[in-house]
Amino acid sequence: MRSIFLETHNINNLYSGFGQFNFNLAKALSEETEFLNKHDIILNCSNNLAKKQLGKNLSYNKYWQVTRYPLFRVKKKVDLWHSVNQNTKIEPYLDDTPYLLTVHDVNFMEEEEGDHLDFRINQFKNKIERSAALVYISEYAKKSTHEHFKVPDIPEYVIYNGNTLINSTSKFVDEKCSNPIPARPFIFSIGQVVEKKNFHTLIDMLKFLPDIDLVIAGEMKSEYAEFLTEKVKELQLEERVLLVGSITESDKIFYYKNCLAFGFPSLREGFGLPVLEAMTFGKPVFLSTKTSLPEIGGEMSFYWEHFDPEYMAHVFEKRMEAFNKDKDTFKMAYKNHSKQFTWQNAAKQYIEVYKSILDSTS
Repeated sequence: MRSIFLETHNINNLYSGFGQFNFNLAKALSEETEFLNKHDIILNCSNNLAKKQLGKNLSYNKYWQVTRYPLFRVKKKVDLWHSVNQNTKIEPYLDDTPYLLTVHDVNFMEEEEGDHLDFRINQFKNKIERSAALVYISEYAKKSTHEHFKVPDIPEYVIYNGNTLINSTSKFVDEKCSNPIPARPFIFSIGQVVEKKNFHTLIDMLKFLPDIDLVIAGEMKSEYAEFLTEKVKELQLEERVLLVGSITESDKIFYYKNCLAFGFPSLREGFGLPVLEAMTFGKPVFLSTKTSLPEIGGEMSFYWEHFDPEYMAHVFEKRMEAFNKDKDTFKMAYKNHSKQFTWQNAAKQYIEVYKSILDSTS
């Protein structure tokens, strides 16, 4: 039986984007019984609750923080090592271990500087140079990697993330939201509350949409979160803008199901999962034209080409008018689009990549 080691220590934090990616990919892989009859998939994971949910079809290696350091790297001999996130410091001790890397984005090229940027560049170069193949989570992630780095002549694949809410449209029907609920129709947005998410443009836009409220969800512990709070006060929008912080899955679904529209003016996205989540509920989505968002949003989404607040409000009103004139067509298109992205499909595609590398190294 051949062994595949997945570096998935981020499962320890299921509230993070990487944690959710690692968990959902592992869960889908755990259901591929035909492949697992002949292969041992080993997760680097010490989250007992997650292990219980993932089940016994997978094997587990206890994650130790010290394995980030070269002297204490994982010494387990395996047939393939899959580095599921491109920024992990955890590597195999044996240099000749066949290696697969999943690239989510190279946004650090625009977000970092100085010594920290140099470290990230060298770390990423080392990873791609030792890789037998590369997987990107979007065509944009592949394109931007080639723009910034010399990629070796190795197989490259694009495997899209899955939409975990595909079967959730009827869930939590009777649940009440534990967070504040706007009194009027509202735009919903969610994500890590950092500058690249560009949430403040939604707040500015609200000045020109007097009958609409706004809900932004995400952990409010950054300098940018403080900036948003001050902006709301400055514009005297405390009763119209709800910064609700981190929310439960049921509250997230409540906001998706009850919002007027979903707004996501992000400047940098490797994928953009909230776009698909909103589409699951047939909601109109308003996106920036930046990075991967047009690729994931598709033709039926509505786009802001720049962020002048009056222009954004004008686009919103005009596109909502178009949506309301043919609501059934738009809703069906959104729901069908979101269903194309499943973790089951992603797992099957990863398995084909695993087989290809294992066959070439046997």
